Amino acid sequence: MAQNGLPPNAGARGAALGSTSVAFQDINSAFSNPAGLATLPSWGVTALGEQRFLLPEIRSVAAAGAVASRAGTFGIHLHYFGLEAYNEQRLGLLYARRLFENLYMGVALDLLNTRIPDFGSQLDLTGSIGLQAQVAGPLWLGVHLFNPFRIQRNNGEYYPTLLKAGFSYEASAKLLLTGEAEKDIDFPLRWKGGVEYQYIDLLAFRVGFSTQPVQATMGAGLSWENGLRMDFAFQWHQLLGWTPAFSVTFQVP
Repeated sequence: MAQNGLPPNAGARGAALGSTSVAFQDINSAFSNPAGLATLPSWGVTALGEQRFLLPEIRSVAAAGAVASRAGTFGIHLHYFGLEAYNEQRLGLLYARRLFENLYMGVALDLLNTRIPDFGSQLDLTGSIGLQAQVAGPLWLGVHLFNPFRIQRNNGEYYPTLLKAGFSYEASAKLLLTGEAEKDIDFPLRWKGGVEYQYIDLLAFRVGFSTQPVQATMGAGLSWENGLRMDFAFQWHQLLGWTPAFSVTFQVP
């Protein structure tokens, strides 16, 4: 949960919904499942900031952008995590496209750099692949595999190989349900879920949960017709406390 190249949350919206996002379709899919970029109508950008456990020394910041074209959607994401004594950086190149009428695929090529002062830096290359399918109008399924080749550090430690599968279901015009299972090869299976309620066109409220470790999440989002959205989230860890998150997204309608 703390380090070793894990991808960031899909914006504060994903953080508020129990860190679910594998079946979402917007610019924040650049962080969680690049297949979600395949339905991007034009272009979009996003930025995310988290203050881990309210410790000023530990921060996580990320940004992404993507552009749709006739050949598919091309994107990039950046991520920084850590503090002066230990930090990680990520640069990812993304590509997504529609395979069939209701099936979409996305791939990412990631450069991961770990820096420890007085010990130097290590640069590694890995990647990920994702799929999304629209089973019915309101139901989407998604699956995402990160680091399938088990890339290893010089000290013998492996970057996590992470498999996620989940859904998003629009139960009504105001209610969205999400669920996800996440498995790291070296750790127990995690279950995650969330509920989003669109109170009015401008304002949405969100709650969620996750296991291994147990976390409760909550948040809200403000969205405008021009494509601008601001999201806020709080994640509560059973031992380490609160992590606030904030993201700003602009996506051409």
